[in-house]
Amino acid sequence: MPQSSEQTVHFLKGLKHDLHIHDFHEKLRSENETVPLPKRIPAGNDFTEAGLEKRRDVLRDAACCPEALCHTIEGLTPADMKGAVENFIGYTHLPVGVIGPLRITGLFANGDFYVPLATTEGALVASYHRGAHAVSRNGGVTSLCISESISRAPAFSFSSIVEAGLFIDWALTQRDKFKELAGETTRHGKLVDLRPSLNSNTAFLIFEYETADAAGQNMVTVATEHICRWIAEASPVQPKAWYVEGNLSGDKKATMLSFLSHRGRKVVAESTLKKKDVERFLHSTPEAMAEYSRVSTIGGIQSGSIGVQGHYANALAAIFLCCGQDVACLSETSVGITTMQVDDNGDLYVSVSLPNLTVGTVGGGTFLPGAQDCLKMLGCDGNGHARKFAEICAATVLAGEVSIIAALASGDFAQAHTTYRHKSE
Repeated sequence: MPQSSEQTVHFLKGLKHDLHIHDFHEKLRSENETVPLPKRIPAGNDFTEAGLEKRRDVLRDAACCPEALCHTIEGLTPADMKGAVENFIGYTHLPVGVIGPLRITGLFANGDFYVPLATTEGALVASYHRGAHAVSRNGGVTSLCISESISRAPAFSFSSIVEAGLFIDWALTQRDKFKELAGETTRHGKLVDLRPSLNSNTAFLIFEYETADAAGQNMVTVATEHICRWIAEASPVQPKAWYVEGNLSGDKKATMLSFLSHRGRKVVAESTLKKKDVERFLHSTPEAMAEYSRVSTIGGIQSGSIGVQGHYANALAAIFLCCGQDVACLSETSVGITTMQVDDNGDLYVSVSLPNLTVGTVGGGTFLPGAQDCLKMLGCDGNGHARKFAEICAATVLAGEVSIIAALASGDFAQAHTTYRHKSE
């Protein structure tokens, strides 16, 4: 990953002064060895009030306790945080805006929704609000959750390609046993598919699970670990080593594998906006927006983008923060394709495809009061609503694509950010 020589000189010039680099390094290391480490954060797994205060006291002694985080939330105790966070010290605050109504027709989500968005980026909520109004006036968004599964891909190392191949041949005869073993670890998830990959003397087994209404990352890890331990004992070809994840699943990474298939819940959505409404509410035209979409596709291809879209991450980050989702999954959930074209009536057809929506309505942070409230706003709290929630996420993404592409096509993009930026900028 090269960078310009000018940047390198600029950032590294402070290293040397009158010292050679190796002398500087030795001097810095010797100085650091004489400085004692500050007190370590204690009682990391103590989820009592006493444990909480021990951690806060260490921070207060170091003059870095964020007192603003130390408020309490009614109905929650430190014990409730077990399984959600370690070294718990308090709660942070994020402003929440709302857009809508956003009209959606889906397999699971049907009706008009007010969608909460947590963000500190001025103009974002206004943009999505505008897009939601424009698409809802035109019949809304058709949003369809068409498939779902979450993968875990353990790796097994052998001495030769032959051994790895024989192992895969055996493993493929054990599908029913693997399903039985997975069922021993969870009441809600189930193993639905197994795909092998042989690379050199390493065998990968890609396990695909359905995880009901949970996002399922932890669920599939525990199930796969249980299967792998059985494999290590039962396999007629013994691996030299095995790893519960061989980095082939695409977990929390943007990958071509997930893009070309899916990981999580795959949702496609579409809407058609009348020409007059594009002009009135978006200050653009179907032709200008379709042309910008074409140009931005060329730019996205040149940049090496996996998929081409405007800003899926903005909508998904804001919804994830509101609704107790695993925000680190944004790296994979933000992959997708936006298309725009002028139809035979001169109106604007828009679609989005999101193959990797790793979302759930139970588990993770969904139990937190704020997350519960936001999920309830959407009618998505608890069991039976994960697919509905995924369809709402995709429809919100589409509304944002409509608005940002209209702003870029019309030349209003910078002005909008100037209007809504924070006074400190």
